[in-house]
Amino acid sequence: MRRDDKKEQLQRIRKMERHFERVSAALKRLSEALAKYKEVQEDIEALSSYYGSDLWKKDFAADEAGLLPQGLKRGVLS
Repeated sequence: MRRDDKKEQLQRIRKMERHFERVSAALKRLSEALAKYKEVQEDIEALSSYYGSDLWKKDFAADEAGLLPQGLKRGVLS
């Protein structure tokens, strides 16, 4: 193998290794995020049911009418 070919080969391998490391790190973060998403799946289903219900409409109307305590967190009603 010629010296120039060897140099190109080493540069290519180093470059591909950087790509490999970035992709590996991203896949690890994605896997962790998917695991967390699965952990809250039950919460997502509960919220989905609530948002489409008459109870949400009732709670929203009570908030609009000023009937809920001022310090109550109500992000779920926005």
